[in-house]
Amino acid sequence: MADKAQAGYDVDEIIRRRGGRPAMGVAPAIVESVRVDPELRRELIVRAAEKHISVSEAIWRAVREYLHAS
Repeated sequence: MADKAQAGYDVDEIIRRRGGRPAMGVAPAIVESVRVDPELRRELIVRAAEKHISVSEAIWRAVREYLHAS
């Protein structure tokens, strides 16, 4: 590892390999809290599982659909 460090680091490679979640847009995402009753939460969990997506993804899709509905 010392030899590798002395040879120098490829900054572009380090930046490319950053961890974390993929970007959702041009700026960092903001977390919002929402209260849901237990029955709605249960339905949400079931629907997300049926679609093989996370609960967060299900909520994100629902909000997008709501905003783009006419």
